[in-house]
Amino acid sequence: MGAGVMKPGGGGRRRRGSRGKPAVMSEINVTPFVDVMLVLLVIFMVAAPLLTVGVPLDLPETAAQAVASEQQEPLTISVQDDGTISVQNTPVAEDELIGKLKAIAAERTDGKLFLRADGKIPYERVVQVMGALNSGGFTEIVLVTDAGGPSFGAGAGN
Repeated sequence: MGAGVMKPGGGGRRRRGSRGKPAVMSEINVTPFVDVMLVLLVIFMVAAPLLTVGVPLDLPETAAQAVASEQQEPLTISVQDDGTISVQNTPVAEDELIGKLKAIAAERTDGKLFLRADGKIPYERVVQVMGALNSGGFTEIVLVTDAGGPSFGAGAGN
């Protein structure tokens, strides 16, 4: 091997200095950020349906438009298919209903009540509960239904 022959692989000696330091990365790695955001999105998608009132009902369907959402959590009265009445998630005896609602409504700014009734119970029972609410001084009663049902008269006359 002569003095002018170079070995493969660059066997020469490197100089220390600015060229020997690794370059500073000026790019932001967004992959961990995107991963965290996707996990949060999935968590919220799973948790969102659980935020509704927990009394399971088979609501009747209608073609009515949705009511605008409120700032406060709505005060909900549910009538189940066995006739049980619940305020939010708590079952209440019929004779105690108005007293409990008045106590709850005294702490609220909105006097609106949302009445959810199972579609299998007779209409008479729904009207009885509405009458009791009205006689107790609650005049703003919103009936809750599932959207996307048949419009009025869609199958009438057959």
